[in-house]
Amino acid sequence: MTDIKRNYLLLASLIMIWGSSFVLTDRSLLFFSPEQVVTYRLTIGALSMLLISLIYRKRLFVSIRPWFHFSFYAVIGNILPYLLISTGQMSITSGMAGLLMAVMPLVTLLLAHFFLPNDKLNVYKILGFILGISGVLFILAPSINNGSNSTFGILLVLAAACSYSVNTIVAARLTSYDPIVSSTCVLILASLFSFLIWPESLSIAFNHIPLISLSSIILLGVLPTGIAAFIYFIIINSAGATFLANINYLIPVVAFFLGAILLGEEILIQNIIALIFIISGIFISRKNS
Repeated sequence: MTDIKRNYLLLASLIMIWGSSFVLTDRSLLFFSPEQVVTYRLTIGALSMLLISLIYRKRLFVSIRPWFHFSFYAVIGNILPYLLISTGQMSITSGMAGLLMAVMPLVTLLLAHFFLPNDKLNVYKILGFILGISGVLFILAPSINNGSNSTFGILLVLAAACSYSVNTIVAARLTSYDPIVSSTCVLILASLFSFLIWPESLSIAFNHIPLISLSSIILLGVLPTGIAAFIYFIIINSAGATFLANINYLIPVVAFFLGAILLGEEILIQNIIALIFIISGIFISRKNS
């Protein structure tokens, strides 16, 4: 298999894995609380990445400085957005959550203008941001709050998207580390922090967990939380960030329609319009980049 074919195969795998995370979260929430979903997906993800680190014979850092950086990523890039998404999905559909997360690259380009010296706004980025926000306004409009999606849940997921954006900007400004080791360290810290924050997460009657929730939380930890990070860095090192940016167009589409196909979630014309606006905004914002 050529490198080009391999990169596209990995890209398609990453899109499906991350796109499915919202359906897996939805099924996990049938039994687990949002805090438990966060704690267990991070723990399973950390174990997955630790295994990958051992296979590749990677050593974790011994100095304090990188662990200090990783602690920020653990909170802002993992615990906080996972909690916001899980809590938000208690009152919105998985497809809606995936659609809303598409605003992350738009928020990132706005923050980059102020905090990254070589990534300023231009006409295309401004127009793309306006289109994307217009899509969000379609979602927030009372006419489409039909009982399946609450305004509070929508705002929580939008806050998660902003948290991911802040994490991206901070990561761009701080020292770069080995991708496998850094992913492993971040997930280890995030899982430890989550158990410290929610020690009651350990109190679970495992013999009463429905199979669908148990399998979903395991898959959520292994795939979108753990293995996806590994695939992400393979693509970055092999094909570059520009190639990887294509996922911003497709993950919300996959998430939106997986919710409809697998969970029977309703597809409203307003949601389709919002999706078109947001994806168009991302596309236009990347012109001349």
